[in-house]
Amino acid sequence: MEHPGSEDVPNYPIGSVDNALRLLRLFGRQKSVRVAEAGRDIGVARSTAHRLMQMLQYHGFVSQDPESKAYTAGPELIGMAVSLVGGLDLRVVARPIMEDMVRQLGETVHISILRGSDIFFVESIETTKSLRVGSRTGMVLPAHATASGKVLLAGLEPDEVRRLLPQTKLAPLTGLTLTSRRDLEAHLVRVRELGYASNFGESEDEVWSVAVPVRGASGNVRAALAISAPPSRLDKDAVANIARVLTEGADRISAVLPA
Repeated sequence: MEHPGSEDVPNYPIGSVDNALRLLRLFGRQKSVRVAEAGRDIGVARSTAHRLMQMLQYHGFVSQDPESKAYTAGPELIGMAVSLVGGLDLRVVARPIMEDMVRQLGETVHISILRGSDIFFVESIETTKSLRVGSRTGMVLPAHATASGKVLLAGLEPDEVRRLLPQTKLAPLTGLTLTSRRDLEAHLVRVRELGYASNFGESEDEVWSVAVPVRGASGNVRAALAISAPPSRLDKDAVANIARVLTEGADRISAVLPA
């Protein structure tokens, strides 16, 4: 197998480390990996590949789909990639504007990007209030269950949404999560009309959120800017005004984003 690093083999190679790193490289070539194909690719028994995957999962580098049992890149691996490439630029330019949003709105602010059918929280700035929604930096959540995810999905063509969400039934996180793709698609039409999305306990019971798109130079949606708050402090009648303030912040981020 080709090694992209040094051509010199270490004097004291550690086989388990070598195998784990070769497994991680698989996720750069394909979206999901099954244990059997992982074993074949790196030349180890299926049981050995399974143990390696379990250790990578324990550390957050891979995640396992409960239905298909296939493994995909986990939050730690995605977070490293995002930090080293585009997410680093996004975090650097967005942070001071996010801090301003926290001062204006008095709640925790997040910026997220789409990764497959999930969202990845690139950065969070917490409010200083004692009762608050905590940082979500590095977390991954299903896009259909979050305000940020709905904004990001709404920025895609309907066919692309269906490609990302091929199942007609969606997994619930709470009793309020949209669990029908048809209902989600109808909801996304409304999100596109309004220019923002809301989430009243769909991802977490005691968390309400509002999110708006952050657009690139060509108008494509590159990220989502959101606030999250306890239900006691987020008045549904104030959502449109919150979205207006967030949109001003999103526009400021868009203006300084690298092309």
